[in-house]
Amino acid sequence: MKCPFCTIDSEKTKNEIIIEKEFVRVIFSNPRLMPGHLLVVPKRHVERLSELSEAEQKELFRTIIEFHEKILNNIASGCDIRQHYRPFQKQDGIKVNHLHFHLQPRELFDELYEEAQVFERNIFQSLTSKELEKLKKQLNN
Repeated sequence: MKCPFCTIDSEKTKNEIIIEKEFVRVIFSNPRLMPGHLLVVPKRHVERLSELSEAEQKELFRTIIEFHEKILNNIASGCDIRQHYRPFQKQDGIKVNHLHFHLQPRELFDELYEEAQVFERNIFQSLTSKELEKLKKQLNN
């Protein structure tokens, strides 16, 4: 499957592209989870943050911050910023093997909360001391 972020044609999809910069572009997520759901996408095909150059990292995070503020000032009172790295999942119409960040406008008890996140309360668990020590060792190697 071709990477849909690498094959973006600026003329064809100009209504979906909000802004193009030197290293990143901001597009509307399609499909979307809620109105105003945006994606901040590096132009160069990478799958992991560590593959970005310093200049790409700076522009990416500055753009995320810029559009986070635009969402908070113009669309919603909250905003989730999400990024997933799931090489174990196959690329399809929803999952894309190209680094990107989701900016999702949020409100209290919005549709996403009511349909999915309400169930997170049953999943969260307290961190045990044994788990904490094991993870510290793994992360400090």
